[in-house]
Amino acid sequence: MLRILRNYLFWTYERGSFHYDVMVTLILAFIFLSPRVIDFKDAAPAHLLPANGVFVQSDGRDSFVYRIDATTLPTAADERALRKELKAAIAPITGGVNIDHYQPVLDANGSVTAYRVWVRR
Repeated sequence: MLRILRNYLFWTYERGSFHYDVMVTLILAFIFLSPRVIDFKDAAPAHLLPANGVFVQSDGRDSFVYRIDATTLPTAADERALRKELKAAIAPITGGVNIDHYQPVLDANGSVTAYRVWVRR
């Protein structure tokens, strides 16, 4: 058993052998399955917004979450006007979408710095 582990560690098996195929299968399984299991913390930081002020993230399901910088939006009088402005900010990127819901992002002083918007097609 120790000899087999040593041979695996130093990759001494010939190409096409059973043990070689096992090693390659384990490597491929790690490459393709580890992002689903291990959180590599490789998502872009939310404070790094692109020039247009819209940052897109996958929701993991069949929808996306948009982070829209509040300074890029005109001041809305009510919720209906705000939804219209949020949709107008997202439309150049996605086209026609429906806003599920949105959530204001507040700073330490309680001021709105951005909006998180969940949309679906």
